[in-house]
Amino acid sequence: MSTAAQAERNSLRVMGLAGFASMASMRMCDPMLVVLGQEFQVTTGEASRVVSAFAVAYGVLQLFYGPLGDRFGKLRVISLAVLACAVFSAITSMSSDLSLLVVMRAFMGAAAAGIIPLSMAWIGDQVAYDRRQETLARLMGYTVSGMMVGLWFGGFAAEHLGWRMAFGVVSALFAVAAFMLWRKLRSMPKASAAEPSSSFAAYFSNTFQMLRIARVRQVLTVTAIEGALVFGAMAFIPTHLHQQFDMSVVYAGSVMMLYGVGGLLYSQLARRWLGWLGGERGLVRTGTSCIVLGLLVLAWAHAPVLGMLGCLSTGFGFYMLHNTLQVQATQMAPASRGTAVTLFACLLFFGQSSGVLAMAFSVDRGWLPYALCTSAAGVAVLGFFIGRLVGRH
Repeated sequence: MSTAAQAERNSLRVMGLAGFASMASMRMCDPMLVVLGQEFQVTTGEASRVVSAFAVAYGVLQLFYGPLGDRFGKLRVISLAVLACAVFSAITSMSSDLSLLVVMRAFMGAAAAGIIPLSMAWIGDQVAYDRRQETLARLMGYTVSGMMVGLWFGGFAAEHLGWRMAFGVVSALFAVAAFMLWRKLRSMPKASAAEPSSSFAAYFSNTFQMLRIARVRQVLTVTAIEGALVFGAMAFIPTHLHQQFDMSVVYAGSVMMLYGVGGLLYSQLARRWLGWLGGERGLVRTGTSCIVLGLLVLAWAHAPVLGMLGCLSTGFGFYMLHNTLQVQATQMAPASRGTAVTLFACLLFFGQSSGVLAMAFSVDRGWLPYALCTSAAGVAVLGFFIGRLVGRH
């Protein structure tokens, strides 16, 4: 292996660790809401502010990290974001009341917002297009693993170690990643660590210029719709499994981890899938089919094992389809890749939020199976347009 290839692999490992910690920190509060409510003597709904505070800050701050990465260097900004996460997570573990905990979670979300999008943008800058699908999939493997571990460890820590220990462990992970990134930056020539500077004041002008490009509008539009259709549905799958099969809430949440397992099945063999399926259009067709099948099975399954298979199929298909869109995002505006990729992530977040709100309307009225079928139909149509889009990079 050449020196350049080894350096690229090492950088990806470090960014992967940071992405792992980022996703673990995002999801680990989900299973500990009841414990937090008991400790601070509030309802579970009030305790859920620790989740919403992180999510809102994470989504809004996506827009600001792009120009920062383009101006000061993506690795440098990632390293500072990771260090901030370590500090805020440590303070979170010492929170004396819910208000401070919510504020610290918002700060964590604001800091974590720059890690994964700028890592994607760095890959777009450093990795040739023909290897980008595989490299982004490897980064995805780290983030999906972080999501799964966060869901499990949050509940485990809350029950056996105390919820504060969970934030302490994540703080240590962030600190290790920050130290490794600092060492990486010190070993790089200054010309390599820094990137051409641009005026931060010109960010909005640059954004509007990008939005004039038809391809940018197309990628961002299908990304927002994808987030709404898939994540809007998946947010309520545990509720559906609980109602449909009388599963405990913990068991239903654990079944949802199969969604992440499906993502790992794709990400660990991404290059082979690309070859087996005849290129990116084959990935889009197969990913779309798996999502549609999974959502339909989840909507009408009458046995728990079918619900499990539905989660697995949907996760596998989503990551196959979404990773292909990520590759398009890295290519849609090469001159301002950091800004483009963070805009991509922001639109995905906007789509997720919109989809959850729309799906909640259906859940309250007992229409969830029909809403899942509607999502499946929407994904089928969306897959057709994405298939046309990827053929024109």
